[in-house]
Amino acid sequence: MAQDKRQVDAITSRDTDFAQWYTDVCKKAELIDYTSTKGMFVLRPYGYAIWENIQNILDADFKKTGHTNVSMPMLIPESLLQKEKDHVSGFAPECAWVTMGGSEKLEEPLCVRPTSETLFCDHWSRVVHSWRDLPMLYNQWCSVLRWEKTSRPFLRHREFLWQEGHTIHATPEEAIAETEQQLECYASFCENVLAMPVVRGRKTEKEKFAGAEATYTIECMMHDHKALQGGTSHYFGNGFPTAFDITFTDKNNQQTHPYETSWGLSTRIIGGIIMTHGDDNGLVLPPRIAPVQVVVIPVAMHKDGVLDAADGLKKRLLDAGLRAKLDDSDNSPGWKFAEYEMKGVPLRVEIGPKDIEKEQCVVARRDTGEKVFVPLAELESKIKELLDAVHDNMYAMALKNREDNTFDIKSPAEAKAIAEGKGGFLRSKWCGALECEMAMKEQAGVTSRCMPLEQSGTEGVCPVCGKPCKTDIYWGVAY
Repeated sequence: MAQDKRQVDAITSRDTDFAQWYTDVCKKAELIDYTSTKGMFVLRPYGYAIWENIQNILDADFKKTGHTNVSMPMLIPESLLQKEKDHVSGFAPECAWVTMGGSEKLEEPLCVRPTSETLFCDHWSRVVHSWRDLPMLYNQWCSVLRWEKTSRPFLRHREFLWQEGHTIHATPEEAIAETEQQLECYASFCENVLAMPVVRGRKTEKEKFAGAEATYTIECMMHDHKALQGGTSHYFGNGFPTAFDITFTDKNNQQTHPYETSWGLSTRIIGGIIMTHGDDNGLVLPPRIAPVQVVVIPVAMHKDGVLDAADGLKKRLLDAGLRAKLDDSDNSPGWKFAEYEMKGVPLRVEIGPKDIEKEQCVVARRDTGEKVFVPLAELESKIKELLDAVHDNMYAMALKNREDNTFDIKSPAEAKAIAEGKGGFLRSKWCGALECEMAMKEQAGVTSRCMPLEQSGTEGVCPVCGKPCKTDIYWGVAY
C-alpha cells in the first residue's frame, strides 16, 4: 500500500500550503523540471503534450478566421526597439541584450525579443503599399525572453512559449473588430476546451499593454481565489505604424497609416489549468487537452485473456479518435490508479476476469471519483459521453468557485478584509481616476483586473472618492 500511494503522499495539501501544493504537482506529475539557468525551465514530455494540444486547437481556430503563421527573428536591434517610446519604456526592465558576436563587440546591441510588435512593423514598412495588401493577419508560435526577477513554474518564466498574433488593417473599425474577435476566441477556448470560466473585460489605462490604445483581457479565478490573466488582445491604433512610417495608398488614392492589433496566450495558461482544477491527488485535466484521455488498466492481468482484452479496448478507443493508453507494466493496479490520478487522466478503464465474463468494464472518473459499469458493446459511445460529462462538471465547479467568491465592496477597508481573508474577485463601481485605482492598491492590496465588457448600466459610487459613477470594475490579488 505504501508503494501504491507513493505519488499522493508526496503532495502537500492545497489547504495547508497552496503554493507548495502547486510546485509539488508540477514536479510530481512530471510537467516541468528546473534547469541550471535561473528562471528557465524544461517542459517535460507530458507538460509539452498539453501545450501541443492547446496549440493544435488554437492554431486551427486562428486559421478559420484567416490568420496565417509566420516566423520572425528572435533578435531586435536597439534602434528598432527605440522607435515606439511607450513600448520600449514598458519593456526596458525585462529586456536581455546581446552585445557580443563571437569574440567581437557588436556595433549595435540586439535585444532578445520580449514581444514582436517592432519586428512586425519593420516588416510591414517594406511590404505594405496599397489598400489591396490589407488586412495582413499573422500569427507566430515561438518563445520570448523577459528578465523576470522571480520565477515560478508556468506562471513566470524568463523564457516561455506562446503564440503572438499581429494584424494590420485599413481602418480603425476593422482593427477594433479584430481585437474583440480574438479576445472572444480566447474566452471560448478557455470555457469550451479548458473548462475555465472567464471574465471578459478591458484593462484600465494604468494596466494596459505598453504602446496600446486599449487592452482587453480574460480574467480567471483560481482555486485559491486569486486572479490569473489568461490571455490579452490589444488595439494599437496607428501609433506603431506612424512611428515605423508604415503607409499605404487607400481607395481614395491618399497616403495614410494603417491600424494595428496584437494578441497572445502563453504556457502560463497551463498553470491556470493546474490551479483551477487540481486537487490533493494531483492534476485534474480537462478532457479536450489531456494528453491521455483514457487509460486502460488490466486487473489480474496474469490471468488468461485479461491483457488481450485490455489491449483490445485500447485499440477500440484509439480507432474512435480518442487519446488512449494501456498500462501493461508490472506495477500493481493500486500504484497505477494513484499514478494516473496524479497525472489527471480524465477516465480510467479497468477490466479483469469477472468483467470479461459479464462483458463489461469499470470506468472511473478523475473529477468525481465515481465508478460506473459500461457494457463492452457500448464502450466508445459511453466513453465519449463521460468525457463530455467530465468537462461540463469541471466547468460547473470552477464557475461555482468564482460565483461563491465574487463580492461587491463599497470601501478599500472592506476590500482589504476580504483580500486578506478568503480572497476573491471584488466588484465595485469606479470613477475612472488613477488616484482612486492607486489608492485601492495601497490601502487594500488589490489591483484592478478589468472593467467587464458586460456593464450593468446601474449607478453607484466609487469606493475611494465617493463620486457617483457607472463603470463596473473587478479588483483582486493576481498571479
